[in-house]
Amino acid sequence: MRQRLGVYGGTFDPVHNGHLSVATALLENFALDQLLFVPAFVPPHKRGQLISAAHHRYAMLALATSHEARLLISTIELEAPARPYTVETLGRLQAQYSNAQLFFVMGMDSFRDVTSWRQHERLLSEYSIIVAARPGCRAPESAEAVSAVHLAPDLQARVIDLRGGLLPYAEALAEAHVFITDYVAVDVSATGIRQLAGAGQSVESMTPPAVAAYIAKYQLYQLAE
Repeated sequence: MRQRLGVYGGTFDPVHNGHLSVATALLENFALDQLLFVPAFVPPHKRGQLISAAHHRYAMLALATSHEARLLISTIELEAPARPYTVETLGRLQAQYSNAQLFFVMGMDSFRDVTSWRQHERLLSEYSIIVAARPGCRAPESAEAVSAVHLAPDLQARVIDLRGGLLPYAEALAEAHVFITDYVAVDVSATGIRQLAGAGQSVESMTPPAVAAYIAKYQLYQLAE
C-alpha cells in the first residue's frame, strides 16, 4: 500500500494553533502516515512583502511539531536555488517520496484563486488536494456553493465536498480528487498574531507556548503591519 503523505505549504509566519489543528485533523480523518510542513522561502504570491527570516519560521515550526512524530518539516523550498512554484515543489517531493500519494493542503482563499497558479490544471489533476475551509464556510446547499465554478468542468468533477464533518471514502482516496473540508473550528490568523506581538501583547492563546516564547525572545514582528 502506498504511503499517504500530506504536504502543507505556506509562509507559517508564525505557525499557529489553526495550522496545527488542521494538520492533526487531516492526519486522522485522511489516515495520513505523515504530514510535511513546507515553509516557503518567498511565496510567489507574496513577493515584495516583508516576511520573517527562514530560520525563524523553521525554528517555530520545529518547536510547534516536536510533540507529534507524524508532523515533519521539509526544507525543500527553503533550500531551493530558485523560487519554486507549488507544482514544481510537488514534483520534487514526488520524486523524493516515490512510493507516496501526495495530499496537498491549501486554504479556501487559495483554492478560490488557484486558477492564477502556475499549471493549476496539472496541480489539480495529478495530485490529491485537501482544501481546509475556515470556520463559517458551511456545507453547501447547492453544487455552486462548493465554490468550484471557477474551474474547468473536468476539474469540477473531481471536487468532493466533505463539509459537515464527512469522511472521505476509500475509493476516492485512491485517486486524485479535490476534497473540501471543514474539520477545524479554530479561527486564528497569522496577521492578527503579528499585530498583537508587534504591539507587545501576549499571543500564547493563539500559538503553542514555545512559539509564543520564541516570538517574545527574538522580538519578532515589532514592525508588524
